[in-house]
Amino acid sequence: MSGHDSKYFSTTKKGEIPELKEELNSQYKDKRKDAVKKVIAAMTVGKDVSSLFTDVVNCMQTENLELKKLVYLYLINYAKSQPDLAILAVNTFVKDSQDPNPLIRALAVRTMGCIRVDKITEYLCDPLQRCLKDDDPYVRKTAAICVAKLYDINAELVEDRGFLEALKDLISDNNPMVVANAVAALAEIQDSSARPIFEITSHTLTKLLTALNECTEWGQVFILDSLSRYKATDARDAENIVERVTPRLQHANCAVVLSAVKIILLQMELITSTDVVRNLCKKMAPPLVTLLSAEPEIQYVALRNINLIVQKRPTILAHEIKVFFCKYNDPIYVKMEKLEIMIKLASDRNIDQVLLEFKEYATEVDVDFVRKAVRAIGRCAIKLERAAERCISVLLELIKIKVNYVVQEAIIVIKDIFRRYPNTYESIIATLCESLDTLDEPEAKASMIWIIGEYAERIDNADELLESFLDTFPEEPALVQLQLLTATVKLFLKKPTEGPQQMIQAVLNNATVETDNPDLRDRAYIYWRLLSTDPEAAKDVVLAEKPVISDDSNQLDSSLLDELLANISTLSSVYHKPPEAFVSRVKAAPRADDEEFADAGETGYSESPSQGVDGASPSSSTGTSSNVPVKQPAAAAAAVAAPIPDLLGDLMGLDNALVPVDEPKASSGPPLPVVLPSTTGQGLQISAQLVRRDGQIYYDISFENGTHGVLDGFMIQFNKNTFGLAAGGPLQVPPLQPGSSARTLLAMVFSQNVSPGAPNSLLQVAVKNNQQPVWYFSDKGLLHVFFGEDGKMERTSFLEAWKSLPDDNEFSKEYPNSVISSIDATVEHLAASNVFFIAKRKNANMDVLYLSAKVPRGIPFLIELTAAVGVPGAKCAVKTPNREFVPLFFEAMESLIN
Repeated sequence: MSGHDSKYFSTTKKGEIPELKEELNSQYKDKRKDAVKKVIAAMTVGKDVSSLFTDVVNCMQTENLELKKLVYLYLINYAKSQPDLAILAVNTFVKDSQDPNPLIRALAVRTMGCIRVDKITEYLCDPLQRCLKDDDPYVRKTAAICVAKLYDINAELVEDRGFLEALKDLISDNNPMVVANAVAALAEIQDSSARPIFEITSHTLTKLLTALNECTEWGQVFILDSLSRYKATDARDAENIVERVTPRLQHANCAVVLSAVKIILLQMELITSTDVVRNLCKKMAPPLVTLLSAEPEIQYVALRNINLIVQKRPTILAHEIKVFFCKYNDPIYVKMEKLEIMIKLASDRNIDQVLLEFKEYATEVDVDFVRKAVRAIGRCAIKLERAAERCISVLLELIKIKVNYVVQEAIIVIKDIFRRYPNTYESIIATLCESLDTLDEPEAKASMIWIIGEYAERIDNADELLESFLDTFPEEPALVQLQLLTATVKLFLKKPTEGPQQMIQAVLNNATVETDNPDLRDRAYIYWRLLSTDPEAAKDVVLAEKPVISDDSNQLDSSLLDELLANISTLSSVYHKPPEAFVSRVKAAPRADDEEFADAGETGYSESPSQGVDGASPSSSTGTSSNVPVKQPAAAAAAVAAPIPDLLGDLMGLDNALVPVDEPKASSGPPLPVVLPSTTGQGLQISAQLVRRDGQIYYDISFENGTHGVLDGFMIQFNKNTFGLAAGGPLQVPPLQPGSSARTLLAMVFSQNVSPGAPNSLLQVAVKNNQQPVWYFSDKGLLHVFFGEDGKMERTSFLEAWKSLPDDNEFSKEYPNSVISSIDATVEHLAASNVFFIAKRKNANMDVLYLSAKVPRGIPFLIELTAAVGVPGAKCAVKTPNREFVPLFFEAMESLIN
């Protein structure tokens, strides 16, 4: 609408709808046009004008392009609420799709694609097929996007009518914008499909690289993002791709630059020439630096991506640390991110510059920024051993300023420095003790108490210093109480004189009798028992040599970092979380006739997945061999709902106080294993098991009320675990009457709640209700529940992956009691748990099956299963880049083939 159209938004007349109806049916074209504008204006400000649907549709029969656009806009908005009336517009759409004007042809197809009404989609196919082969490139590029929209509404229709093949043909189009839109549509379809749709071959690669130079900036982004999924065959192929993509680094659009950086980083993994890699690192530095001269919001996105890049390739920006120095007018979120990157780039060569900057930041007015700057100095000391003394000098200078929060933060980081370099810098303890009276923050107090206890033998008045905290012991936070308890025990063991002896009696009494904190009480009882039975053993435990802490500036696990680098320039790289941690996407189930297995021998082999309820093809991984199909809710594909408070709170010390709302899901099927017997749960029995259905992991949980009262208000919490599993919504359990039971499926999500250490299958769970205390129990989640639908590999890819992994990464295990009665049945059973058949061969009288599977974070398992049909005994060999998961894998395979 033009600038003079604001008058359509204001009216004081009564009976507006009847007046508009009259004007819409006027014989004068201008009056009808004005009336439609008024309708659109009313719709824009939220008024319900759906009653005018028929009258507005009648205005479609016009040659006026502006009026036609307005009517189409109205149709898109109201077609869903008036699906029967929307059919009235179909004839006009079909007619417009053959209009001589390409703008009208494209407009008709675009609008039909936007109207998400099943009755209209069947009429869309013929016009869409014509428009995909239209002479005008504008129509073709619009039709390409329309295919992706149609796939979202009806995937089977798109495949049956050959639209996917038509889209793939458009990649060879001579117009670069058509190519870009075809790539965008195929990428969108691939994201919502469980089977390979869009695979870039060497022929396709050449077409895309050619189109890259000529299409618009957003077309370039689509093509670059698709190219990032291409695996180069060798170093020469990778160098060729990088050479063609490198000019995109000079683009003015930040998204193009970051997408180009992503491809170059991924291809650099295959390039063997150190000179080429060095030159590429030099070429990537200037465009990344240029991103930091943009608006603060773009700077922040760039910094979050750079944070990932410098973890993988610090040499790229090793000489550019000055560009990350904070400016006085930078927003706080930009400053914080710059600090993180400066720590990562700090080296012995530039540490003096960095420390000068940090010292300057520590005198700023923003308290949070000052604290972060002081911590940064400590992290640099821990990271760079040769610079540690200079870092400590700066921290001591800051302590002399006597600014309370600076002093407290400095003491916290100095405690970490003592842990990193034991028996090196203890001469500064006297300076720290001077600030003892000013400490009022729990972490600072705890750090100072730790220092006094750890070095009690070097501090003459250590007992007096600790005694100053004892008067307020009951009022102190738990963190300070725990540290004070341990420090007093250390003091007593190092100086077993009368003073410390009286102190330890007072502290142990306070910590066991006067406190409600179970952690504090348990620790105090352990110390008391140790001291009273064997003081020498107490020394060995309490005064044991502590492990040296390491630099934490590269916090991300290498496999997670690789996954995030593959998602540079997306939200994933800003959140520093894999996409599945915050995006819920429903993938279309693969069709039975598409699932074919290649055979390594002479015979072909095909699989037909077992059919569930309503002809659905469930992919169910449970602890049993039964498939229990559950109808998938439409809400699963919706955007993440608003979070609600998790009333169970931080039950296990977890940091996930908010969970998204989801629809409750009913569950049925075979009995579940008991995880909390009624004898332990005071009459409440809980049975549960992790299951996988339709590509989603659920916690199948059942409650049986054996008490004499009603139980309600059920809530659940999961402790940190190997895969970071957490509840995807609140537990939906109705009030349980005495003697009744309820069973539900709780959707699970992958969060950042990952437990450190070696992977294990243990799942620690806490459940509470309004009538009983919190119940804790442990469950076991077998690894095959986590096997993803994307674990199937092509034969060539499987062979290449097998050869590329060293022999050290191959492990095998025998299952002497396993009997395979049928190869076909075994393959089908394994496929139901997302262990996919690749090929088979004969070895004497033994059948050798080759299979593949994949768990989250993209960890693949290449499997060789050897057995003789009907004979006890099977052998499983596996190759995987992550050997830590091998014990869990063999445990899962045993449950699948037994």
